[in-house]
Amino acid sequence: MNPATALATVLVDELVRCGLTDVVVAPGSRSAPLALAFHADSRVRMHVRVDERSAAFLALGLARRSERPVALVCSSGTATANFHPAVIEASESGVPLIVLTADRPPELRATGANQTIDQVKLYGSATRFFAEVGVPEERPGQVAYWRSLVCRAHQRATGPADPGPVHLNLAFREPLIPDGDTAWCEPLDGAETGPWVRARVAPPPVALHLPPTRRGVLVVGDGAMNVRRYVAAAGMAGWPVLSEPNGGARYGDHSVSAYHYLLSTPEFADAHVPEVVVTLGRPGLSRPLLSWLKRAPEHIVVSTGLERWPDPTRSATQVAQAVEIPVASGDDSWLHAWRHADLAAREAVDEVLDASGMSEPRVARDLAEALPNGALLFCGSSMPVRDLDQAMRPRRGLRLMANRGASGIDGAVSTAMGAALAHNGPAYALLGDLSFLHDQNGLVLGPREPRPDLCLVVVNNDGGGIFSLLPQAAIRDAFERVFGTPHGVDLGYVAASTGTPYTLVEDIGDLPKAMRGHGPRVVEVRTDREANVAVHARLREAAQAAVRAVVA
Repeated sequence: MNPATALATVLVDELVRCGLTDVVVAPGSRSAPLALAFHADSRVRMHVRVDERSAAFLALGLARRSERPVALVCSSGTATANFHPAVIEASESGVPLIVLTADRPPELRATGANQTIDQVKLYGSATRFFAEVGVPEERPGQVAYWRSLVCRAHQRATGPADPGPVHLNLAFREPLIPDGDTAWCEPLDGAETGPWVRARVAPPPVALHLPPTRRGVLVVGDGAMNVRRYVAAAGMAGWPVLSEPNGGARYGDHSVSAYHYLLSTPEFADAHVPEVVVTLGRPGLSRPLLSWLKRAPEHIVVSTGLERWPDPTRSATQVAQAVEIPVASGDDSWLHAWRHADLAAREAVDEVLDASGMSEPRVARDLAEALPNGALLFCGSSMPVRDLDQAMRPRRGLRLMANRGASGIDGAVSTAMGAALAHNGPAYALLGDLSFLHDQNGLVLGPREPRPDLCLVVVNNDGGGIFSLLPQAAIRDAFERVFGTPHGVDLGYVAASTGTPYTLVEDIGDLPKAMRGHGPRVVEVRTDREANVAVHARLREAAQAAVRAVVA
């Protein structure tokens, strides 16, 4: 057996022993040993994509929804660089990826050899672990090295305290394909059962016990862990729960879904400064919420890993791996005030949306309500997730995801595809037109590839709609070209180019019918950017007026 095949065979087997179930492969020559080894192992589900960036985001979606590491394979050269955006998102979101980049052997580096770049620590601080594996050689001790290294990489990717991407750079000398010989200087087999190295999980951390108080608030953002336990505890304590839609806690009687409008109303925000705020995950959608966090005398951030904790407002007073929220006795006036104002704001928002026709916030609200229990909704990280945050009512039975680690618009189609492939049920995505166009290669599926049940709802306002809501909109001369960026692309032709079913929705009432079907499909909803600005202004004015009326 040639060394390249031996290393690839052992590496794949050990990854499977560690629990790997999925791999995403981008085709290439130097990575042939890995691709062929994965293809030969029936225990792994393989996904092949012709574009490395789309492949990487597909792996990101698979890993995020399954909450298990996914392997990612590419050839050498710029192919490896196209993984970088997804690696960054995985790092910031804490998603376990095992990045396997093929490379030229040392004698070909820095020589001008074809398709050769410096791949050592290519992803910098975005990876939790890096190893230059070295050129495989037929000598005793290689199997123990390879298998123990794979176990170390897999364990570092999964965390458990700080999961994220790891990078193994594998230099292969030719020959790159199996030669039919199975002889090797030592047994290639792994342990009789399980992985080569068994990493022990640390005991649960000791929780920080809080003093009983009714005037507390639970804030839940992207990437929150142990959500149900904390929501239940907040309910017993009489705390309102302020959850971003992708935080996973926007359900139940204590959920305050219109918090963005409540906290942007000074009369309410001034009168409802809590004694303590407990934050799960990374909140970042609402500026009024972030500003309000600074006012709490006690702000406790719950972070499973103390190496990295989210605190963009620099308002955290304590960081803990776990918090115990005790039951608090007393009246319910604190929670009642939040719920009463939330109900008033929500009614005002719904009244505006019901009268707005085909508006972007209404599409977000109606889509979230129309989806069946057990569905997955992946939302774009720019305006779609913000529209959901401001318009979505509390509900159960819906799993929401977004790439809010680095909050880029790249890779959205492929991430949604990957998440749908890992989800046991129907999947949907709500994307803007620029996000969709940025990753239209995500629609390219080979005839033998697993096909997700995914409906992509694309809100097309012919440009970057979020900029119309930002200060840049006041710069009229340059705005449309530099920020608005109209593209004039017919999305129906984009879908047709890959044979993806496509529907144009012209009436908001037709949206549920248009989303029906199976497999990948695209539903387009066209809106106007200036009209969208006006709708957002009316929402803000109506909600704040309603909140002021109940506070007075």
